[in-house]
Amino acid sequence: MAVSNALREAAQALAVTSDTARLDAEVLMAHALGVSRSDLLLRHMQDGVPACFADFVARRMKHEPVAYITGHQEFYGRDFLVTGEVLIPRGDSEVLVEAALEAASAPGRVLDCGTGSGALLLSVLAERPDAEGIGIDRSLGAVAVAAENAALLGLGERARILHRDWDEPNWAEGLGRFDLILANPPYVEDQAELAPSVRDHEPGGALFAGPEGLDAYRVLLAQLPALLDDEGAAMVEIGAAQADAVGAIAREAGFAVRLHRDLGGRPRVLALRFAQGGTILGLGKPD
Repeated sequence: MAVSNALREAAQALAVTSDTARLDAEVLMAHALGVSRSDLLLRHMQDGVPACFADFVARRMKHEPVAYITGHQEFYGRDFLVTGEVLIPRGDSEVLVEAALEAASAPGRVLDCGTGSGALLLSVLAERPDAEGIGIDRSLGAVAVAAENAALLGLGERARILHRDWDEPNWAEGLGRFDLILANPPYVEDQAELAPSVRDHEPGGALFAGPEGLDAYRVLLAQLPALLDDEGAAMVEIGAAQADAVGAIAREAGFAVRLHRDLGGRPRVLALRFAQGGTILGLGKPD
């Protein structure tokens, strides 16, 4: 069977479980052939179909994310290795990178709390060649993935990936202070309804944070003042309905808060700085 026919059949089969069936089929076929999607469409439509393609389609029909099948996900213009040990980097999180680059034009030291694939930390370091950073994660699997991504992107000398858990005593010992802190902690409610591709395949430890999805914020934000330089900024990703609740937690920790929205207009990132007279900057308003 030619690739063109196999793509048509795969798209029809995947339409049962995916809203992007044709795109999924093309990405999986390109991966099977070892070519880019554009090369696939331009040069390989009449090629024979690799035997592994059927397995890729079968896995996708069981809701496994395409990124886990291919092992890669693009984020902020760069390719990142991903496995089932880490959350798949989402385009909405690019807002955090943009906000971080705006808030700290020349950061010397960057800390990424819950680094996962390393996408946030490594994107910032790639854009700021004079900066160095530390990424921490409680998952040894995530630490391995982030370290490999740092090496693949040529950032291994500027990025240290450490196994640390902010729920444990003395986890920050020896880290020092930072000009910029990034955090995309777990923030999904324990009983939240999620798509099967997320619920059944992405790591629950990086998703769920108690009945309100706020447990990680309560623990982490209270510890950030000891890690942040006096003139520094912390960028914290939030759920779309959590701006007020997380903002209140941040204020209790001594921060002023500014909200950044994603491209869909949803609350996405809180920028935290040490409060000056308790001033709150723009909470609840578009950035």
